[in-house]
Amino acid sequence: MKVLFIGGTGIISSACAQLAIERNHELFLLTRGQSRTFDIPTGAVALHGDIRSDPDGIARLIEGHRFDAVVDWVALTPEHIEQDIHLFNGRTRQFIFISSASAYQKPPAHYLITEDTPLANPHWQYSRDKIACEAHLMQAFRERGFPVTIVRPSLTYGPSQIPLVLGSWRHPWTMMDRMLRGKPVIVPGDGTSLWTVTWNSDFAKGLIGLLGREQLAGHAFHITSDEALTWDQIYREAGHAVGVEPKIVHIASDWLVARQPQFEGTLLGDKAHSAVFDNTKIKRFVPDFACTVTWAEGVRRSIAWFMADPSRRTIDEAHNQMLDELIGVYQL
Repeated sequence: MKVLFIGGTGIISSACAQLAIERNHELFLLTRGQSRTFDIPTGAVALHGDIRSDPDGIARLIEGHRFDAVVDWVALTPEHIEQDIHLFNGRTRQFIFISSASAYQKPPAHYLITEDTPLANPHWQYSRDKIACEAHLMQAFRERGFPVTIVRPSLTYGPSQIPLVLGSWRHPWTMMDRMLRGKPVIVPGDGTSLWTVTWNSDFAKGLIGLLGREQLAGHAFHITSDEALTWDQIYREAGHAVGVEPKIVHIASDWLVARQPQFEGTLLGDKAHSAVFDNTKIKRFVPDFACTVTWAEGVRRSIAWFMADPSRRTIDEAHNQMLDELIGVYQL
């Protein structure tokens, strides 16, 4: 198939790009060519341009091309979606929008999340924007026949990320460094909320299996692991991977948000609540989809990646100081 990724060099999309190449798809990656997290895989065709600031230039760049599938990894607002519809209506058999599982109802009315779970998030603008993007696309599907399929990842990671709640996303080694130095780490709530983390190449099997499936227009899927762990288990397994028992401090999410309002989205709008996913639908349409990398295995792979090069083990000192201050005030 002839496939275009808008983006394609991030943690999730790079694994999908690699698998698309391995499955002999003709892959084009549209990127700005700046600050790539991962290199463009051998065999992919790089197209350089900024779809947001120069849609007319992108239209010229893809003139004459018709794709079996287009995947937009970077659209965040309905305005971005309208650009996509304008550019790709009539140029692709399938358009896949990468949404977010954080769009699902928060707090959840039921612990098990299916694709029919309502979309509502009063705590996170990012999630509300993704919900608005989905609504815009579904309207375009109903009224203009735009062939959209929606995909909702949850907390998906790869070798260069260690996805611990309240960790530093840009400097993931920060939390591991705290554990290694015997410093306390914060787990929101009482640590018993169930969460799902998914290895990026496992996610890729689901996503690539959906490509070119015109009959899936109007459908939504989440693609996640079936392994559900408590946050305490997630933290302890990360600590065990580097040979330590983490010193966990449980702090109520409401208290953390009151002290640091920027946590409202990621906590009250996401990780403070259990997130267990029913993957029946993706398995029905992609029978070979199966997540085989457990958290115990994945976190060890990530740690090995960081240990292989000292320059990767950067520390977010400002984040460290903030965590120390929160713990200090809480324990007074």
